[in-house]
Amino acid sequence: MSKLLQKIGIRMRDKWRFLLLVAGLFFTGGATALAETPDAALDRLLGDARLEAETPGTCEKPDNDRLVRIFCEGSIRAGIREKYPLFGTLEGDERFGYGVDVARAIALRLGVEPAFTRVKAATRIPLLDEDKIDVVLATMGHNTQRDSQARFIRPHYYQSETVLIGPKELQVAGWKDIAGRSICVTIGNGSNAQMISHQARLMLFEEATVLPVRLADETCMLAAQDNSFFASYFTDEDFARRFETKFGFAQVPWGMGVANTGSDRLAQALDLMSQIFHRTGVFLDIGRKNSIATGFLEHQQKVWTRPECNTADGNSNVECVLPPLDAALEPTSFVHRVVAAEKWMSEKTGLSVSLPMFKTVPAWTLFQRGIFNSLYLVVGALGATLFFALLLGALQSTENAFVQWIFKVLTVILQSSPVVLTVVIAAALAQEFFSYSSMVAIGAAIVALGLMNGSNAGQAIGEAMHTLHAENAGKDVAETELFGRAVSRSATQIVSFLINAAKGTPVAAFIGAPELLSALTDITSFASGRATTYTMLLIFYVLVVMIVVWLCGRLRGILERRHA
Repeated sequence: MSKLLQKIGIRMRDKWRFLLLVAGLFFTGGATALAETPDAALDRLLGDARLEAETPGTCEKPDNDRLVRIFCEGSIRAGIREKYPLFGTLEGDERFGYGVDVARAIALRLGVEPAFTRVKAATRIPLLDEDKIDVVLATMGHNTQRDSQARFIRPHYYQSETVLIGPKELQVAGWKDIAGRSICVTIGNGSNAQMISHQARLMLFEEATVLPVRLADETCMLAAQDNSFFASYFTDEDFARRFETKFGFAQVPWGMGVANTGSDRLAQALDLMSQIFHRTGVFLDIGRKNSIATGFLEHQQKVWTRPECNTADGNSNVECVLPPLDAALEPTSFVHRVVAAEKWMSEKTGLSVSLPMFKTVPAWTLFQRGIFNSLYLVVGALGATLFFALLLGALQSTENAFVQWIFKVLTVILQSSPVVLTVVIAAALAQEFFSYSSMVAIGAAIVALGLMNGSNAGQAIGEAMHTLHAENAGKDVAETELFGRAVSRSATQIVSFLINAAKGTPVAAFIGAPELLSALTDITSFASGRATTYTMLLIFYVLVVMIVVWLCGRLRGILERRHA
């Protein structure tokens, strides 16, 4: 009897286990079946926003989400490129490219008109912050550094990497080969910081389309930009014959971007739309239409047709979305104090102040080196100016007419040459004798500035000597005594050209000398805050020149007292 009851108990437990299993499968399957699709979620979100926009008084509110405002205005403002082949170009009144057509597809799905605004790498995020555009579709790589600057739409709509392009005969195979070399780049390129960290010197341009031109005329020996940009140029036989890809780095997904504040619902709508566009092949069809490489888009279509990704919250599934490129720069130990100072300035004055040179170790290192090199350059230019002033003054006052004539001609040539051209020629001559380095560039700039300003001061000394010779004709006065008097009489001119030499030192940036202007230019190539950065540069040089003026005033007093 007990055995029979035990068997019955076992069967009953098995039965309950079976029923629980069935119930679990039913509820799990039901939950899966009831999971909202991105299509349904998008329809609901857009329906609510349209209804809100149609409610009287809503469109007059200043704090509407940008999605509601788009329905109020009947258009979406898209920031796009106009000089980026295959992705965004403007010919007459016609716009072409992958980004342009994606913006049109978004506007069509929203039932509004697209309004296009030209953006560049350096302006696309600021224009979002200033509420001049609603969404960026401008080849913007999604990296960790930019995550704090804009809200990136996911899934991403394309992917690329930065490539280094140069002449085939130029031997560049990796990072070790770019130290000290100048590389032409665009302002705002996320990979600029990586190149700077390998001691490359950057030559900055506003538009990427300038880079192939500057490669062709040999202004640039190397240029760095997305491989997607150079793809169309390598279809040109002449370009492909002369240039090649040296190496690639920083593969990064491209993201549409919206403002961090006031765009939550717009971001949700674009997230859902991007899922749908990948799954249904809208992105892929647009890519094929514009003849871009479609490997990434084909792979993404497969990803977003998977059940676990094709849900309303699929864009938060790490198995479905791509991570941003890890481009975070090491912060300085005092970054929190810098951020607090920026916030205080904004609250107290209403001015948006950005101090990128104090926030990351690479920027802070560049800034410190820039200040040191600038001071070294100023001191060197002052010393060289004084040296060449005395030397050329003595040579122009010699009794040998032939020597006088030679150095007077040299003075006229130096006085007539543009300062930038003189510095460039000095750098070219220096590189004939020495391997290029930062110190060689600074040395060439010092010599050029010294020659230009010293020749003018030397001319004043020479003329004073001729006057003194006439005044002291027949008198037994030593040449050294007359020369000392000539220097004293020329004190005002000498001081003027010493000050001019100090003011002219930023020109050294044109030949790659790593002084402060060059350092801050490099910093702004991968960080924001250009206005504040260059204001600090101006303040720095004003202070330096003020100190030089004070010191020169003391020098003039000494020289004039000696003459008296």
